[in-house]
Amino acid sequence: MSPHESDRRHLERQILYARPIIILLSILAILEWPASIDAHRCLYFLFGYLLYGLALAAIDLVLNGRREWSAPLAIDLALIIVLIYVSPFAVPTWFPFLFASYAAGSRWGLRTAMPIAAVLALVITLVNVVEREAHGFHVFTWIAIVFAMFTSGAGLAFLGDRSSRFASQSHFLSSITATMQVEQGLAESLRLFLEELAQSFHAEQAFLLFRDMDLERIFLWRLKSGESERLSPDSLALARADGFLLDDMDATVCWNSLQGAGSGFGWDRRNSRTIGNLPRLPGTTQHEFGIRSFMTVAFDQNDKPAGRLFLVNGKRPNGPFHKEDLAWLERVAHHVGPSLENVFLLRHLRARAIEGERSRISRDLHDGILQTLLSIEIQLDVLRRRVALYPDHAESALAGLQQTVRNESAELRSFVTDLRPVRVQSADLVDLMRGFAERFRNESSLALDLLLDSADLRAPDRVCREIFQIYREALNNIKKHAKASHVVVKLSQDDSHLLLVVDDNGEGFSFAGKFTGDELDRLRLGPISIKERTRTVNGALTVESNPGHGARLTIEIPLG
Repeated sequence: MSPHESDRRHLERQILYARPIIILLSILAILEWPASIDAHRCLYFLFGYLLYGLALAAIDLVLNGRREWSAPLAIDLALIIVLIYVSPFAVPTWFPFLFASYAAGSRWGLRTAMPIAAVLALVITLVNVVEREAHGFHVFTWIAIVFAMFTSGAGLAFLGDRSSRFASQSHFLSSITATMQVEQGLAESLRLFLEELAQSFHAEQAFLLFRDMDLERIFLWRLKSGESERLSPDSLALARADGFLLDDMDATVCWNSLQGAGSGFGWDRRNSRTIGNLPRLPGTTQHEFGIRSFMTVAFDQNDKPAGRLFLVNGKRPNGPFHKEDLAWLERVAHHVGPSLENVFLLRHLRARAIEGERSRISRDLHDGILQTLLSIEIQLDVLRRRVALYPDHAESALAGLQQTVRNESAELRSFVTDLRPVRVQSADLVDLMRGFAERFRNESSLALDLLLDSADLRAPDRVCREIFQIYREALNNIKKHAKASHVVVKLSQDDSHLLLVVDDNGEGFSFAGKFTGDELDRLRLGPISIKERTRTVNGALTVESNPGHGARLTIEIPLG
């Protein structure tokens, strides 16, 4: 059951179980009346109404949410009209009247519930005056009674309407948050998010603008209502920030018309004070994007405004946007701010990881096969010039070059194999680590001790995948750069953590001491890819380096 259905069902159950309680209050009121034929008739009717309410509650208990249903409120309104005529005085009718007002507000909204409350209050009063000849009060007293009854009914209708709106808004916020799924990527998350916004607010277009201060660019994602194509952002210079970000990131603004002087309203989101001189979009921007009207609010990252949401060209069936619409959009932006921050942070981390991986591949190719190819080229040039003078040496020289090519081919094949994505599951992690350790021993002169705490490790697949990639990359880095002779790898697990330790006796890093991943970031030190992979699984990296005497990497990943 969705959150919206759950909230709506909760409201329906409130109405369902309130019905017999309210009827009991009417029965208690009629019992205070002196015994008479009219009182007995009203009492019998109320007992029948009570049985009806209890039967509905029993049906709900039997169904236990397996089927959506609700008793028509029109039946209650008809029964209340009958009660008004059979009741010997007005008090027993007040309680069902208040119940009907609240139920109508919950199901039909305030606009429908208010006339119902007004009509019932007037009918109850008129029947009490005309049918029961209750002429003891002055006409102004009866007007006051009608007004008081209507006010109480309208108040409960307002509460019912607010409860229903809260359930609907909670559902909308849940559905908006659900669009921000890390697994589906930034483009699809933003497309679903903007599509939900455009449909909910009846807008032709929805924009999201993000100001990336690192790249000094503005990225604009633009969705037209009804489109389902993948979104690609427009990259704009920061010089256009005033145009799209309104030169005031704390302004919450709505322009229902941009023609001439225009018509709009807005406020400062920090203190809710009305803005007298509303910021506008430049005419070139309006023309370029076909903007006739818009609402816009800012969203935050790290508690600072980072971008804006725009709803462009409203096409609401009930007219232009109101202040309630703008306030609701502001609340939506505040609610989705953390989710947007997570999506953009993931995008940033992925970009850094890709950059680090490209740098590593470039460095490995430059220090490995490219240097070897350069050496082969030099040797071939020397051999070409000397082959005529020393033909006997050509065969042995060519044999040496052929062996070098074989070795580099094997190295390149191994390098390409390591670049392929590996599907790692919890049950396979230990076997994969042992298999790679065996291959590592065969391809290098290093002694490797792989110590596994248990052959039955239990961790999420994504954690196992990153642990294996970190383990593989750490060993390759040691083989190529550490000049070590011995490596010890330990993998252990307890109820709450997975721990990987890689310890070698090589030259260590260029720095000395023990540092966390965050400290290494500030100092711009340490293995970039390993740091990023550790962060993707919420792990903690510690690097301990002793130049000339080796290094130790410790990765601790929470499993809770």
